[in-house]
Amino acid sequence: MSYCLNPRCPKPENSDDTKFCLTCGSKLLLKERYRAVKPIGQGGFGRTFLAVDEDKPSKPRCVIKQFYPQAQGTNTVQKAAELFTQEAVQLDELGQHPQIPDLLAYFTQEDRQYLVQEFIDGKNLAQELVEQGAFNEVQIRQLLNDLLPVLQFCHARQVIHRDIKPENIILRASDRKLVLVDFGASKSATSTSLNRTGTSIGTPEYVAPEQIRGRAIFASDIYSLGATCIRLLTERSPFDSYDTNNDTWIWQQYLKTPVSNELNQILKKMLESIPVRRYQTADEVIKDLEKLTLAATQITSAKPVTISPSPSQPAVTPKSNSQIDRELEEMKTLFSGAKKPKNNPVTPPNTNPQPTTKSIIDDELEELKNKYLGNNNSQNP
Repeated sequence: MSYCLNPRCPKPENSDDTKFCLTCGSKLLLKERYRAVKPIGQGGFGRTFLAVDEDKPSKPRCVIKQFYPQAQGTNTVQKAAELFTQEAVQLDELGQHPQIPDLLAYFTQEDRQYLVQEFIDGKNLAQELVEQGAFNEVQIRQLLNDLLPVLQFCHARQVIHRDIKPENIILRASDRKLVLVDFGASKSATSTSLNRTGTSIGTPEYVAPEQIRGRAIFASDIYSLGATCIRLLTERSPFDSYDTNNDTWIWQQYLKTPVSNELNQILKKMLESIPVRRYQTADEVIKDLEKLTLAATQITSAKPVTISPSPSQPAVTPKSNSQIDRELEEMKTLFSGAKKPKNNPVTPPNTNPQPTTKSIIDDELEELKNKYLGNNNSQNP
């Protein structure tokens, strides 16, 4: 199917081989190569479509983002247009990272701005949460190990994402790697912009307090990533995991599976409301995670320890042959049902002596004695 990108078209669905919309006459191919297939998202400033690149033999899928502001006010629309352009600029550089979508094209057609980027095949973490349920500690540690280097990459290029949340993290189907998407709210963290109060952008339940006031910093992304983690661990909105009366996080009360104290401390520091108490860089979090991983590895790979007998419990010494004979004789008596003879037994009158042939019990006890001596007394095989 070809989908018409004219926002006012009453019937945007068309067949694949159509070049112009049969309803409104708009051109269906962007830059003569990108064909929209179906809408996959819409926000206040634009729409997103799954598309196909008709210029390549394999016809790979891609994503078209159309700038289509619905908000009123010249200043608002102008700010949105700046952000749209900024997203293209950011992706042009950040797309070098394998866990950030490539920018394929950025252009204007029929007085509308378009951005075309790589399609990431997979489900976002909000969808994974609905289908798979709450995450456990292993999954959260994997998430942090996957995404912190991506933040490190962005921050090194002076880019603050400003909208980290489960919906903007996709688990790529091909390699199970997490991909950070939607840089529409990203900000260039130049020295002047960091000292200037700007527009509050981002999803409120994941946004750091300083970002709400329009002063996003690198640590703001770390806060948002921490809030994402507790959302995945508890299946609750971060808003519902914070006690506003006591100004403290209570997400630990809603865990589906317990987490280690070490991970708890890492998340606690990621979620500090006062920026100076929070991790300042992704590298700091990575180092603490490495310590946690190292400690876990050492526990699981520790060699078994041989415990020597304590002074109060001396080692057992081998028994002598005479001791073994006495014990075997007692066992023989028990098995045969006879009473244990006294030191000076008296033979009852008119009693015939028993034959000296070994009984089955004698044979078995003799065999037991030989086995014991063979294993414990090499000098007497």
